[in-house]
Amino acid sequence: MAKLQQDSDWVHHADNVLLIGPSGTGKTHIANALGHQLTEQGVRCKLFPAIALVQHLQQAKRDLDLMTAMTRLDKYRVIIIDDIGYVKKTDAETQVLFEFIAHRYESGSLIVTANQPFSEWDQIFPDNMMTVAAVDRLIHHATIIELEGESYRRQQQIKQASKSKK
Repeated sequence: MAKLQQDSDWVHHADNVLLIGPSGTGKTHIANALGHQLTEQGVRCKLFPAIALVQHLQQAKRDLDLMTAMTRLDKYRVIIIDDIGYVKKTDAETQVLFEFIAHRYESGSLIVTANQPFSEWDQIFPDNMMTVAAVDRLIHHATIIELEGESYRRQQQIKQASKSKK
């Protein structure tokens, strides 16, 4: 993790960072911290909740302007896709998400957060071939960080509850 923060060569090689783990373990926090660090180094970054990115791309597709919309996002060396597992499992949504992942492959870096391990990504993409192809593109040239533990928010709630009882 420290290597990612100190050395941004991975961005210039269009490598990815995948943060996988249960809800509340700090994936979004780490993704934001990486984005902030990169911005301080002069690297253009943009964060999207996965649902917002998909909605943006779907609108562009409806307007027959999907390639232009994806090309506009190329000005960002790093795109952070937060909570990819919350994208609804419809063909229209997952198709534009897959097209975006394929578009960015080896041309721009992605930081992706997900609650599900790769073995459960068939819940994100309805088509098995699309799942395999998306995962294949993401993990090729990627640093994968698996987070474990209990939800930070849950731990805070338990602490608050125990303080209230005293």
